[in-house]
Amino acid sequence: MLDQLLKLDTNLFLWLNSHHSPFWDNVMWFISGRIEWLPLYLVLIAFIIYRFRWKSIPILIAAILTIALADQLAVKAFKEVFERLRPTHNPEIQHLVHIVNDYRGGSYGFVSNHAANSFSLAMFISLLFKNHYVTIGMLFWAFLVSYSRIYLGVHYPGDILGGIALGIGIGWFIIFIYRKFTERFMNGSSSSGISKVSE
Repeated sequence: MLDQLLKLDTNLFLWLNSHHSPFWDNVMWFISGRIEWLPLYLVLIAFIIYRFRWKSIPILIAAILTIALADQLAVKAFKEVFERLRPTHNPEIQHLVHIVNDYRGGSYGFVSNHAANSFSLAMFISLLFKNHYVTIGMLFWAFLVSYSRIYLGVHYPGDILGGIALGIGIGWFIIFIYRKFTERFMNGSSSSGISKVSE
């Protein structure tokens, strides 16, 4: 059963990765970058500070903790445990993989840090604001970042799905802890502020 799933994952990867062009090479390389999204992070920080004022301090701490936890768990609890070779390091298929700018990533790919990090933040922000447009925007961004890793040839779809599941779980867990914290130590004032955003 596992062998069949891995074969299906490999075949799906090769099909998705085979669809490329010079234009999309540049686009996906940009989307997959970390520094390139700094303006988005600054906008999110500014919006959170504008909306919650001094109450934004625990929110920003929780957001940082969300990404850090997702990033570390993806490596320590998955990559270093399962040791699944990335497509670019798999001797059976690496000659078939389309890569960009000679980028191959580290040896192991399960789960994807990009998927875990982006979906943990997307989940956190979505549950924080409970706004339809914010949710769609954040999830669309997280999906683009995740898909870019398949396009660049460094992750199987299974790596991405694993990262998505991990990220969503961590985002939900941290927002749950944050709400418990605010209910206990801030008399629920931040929680009521969050609910007003969704109204």
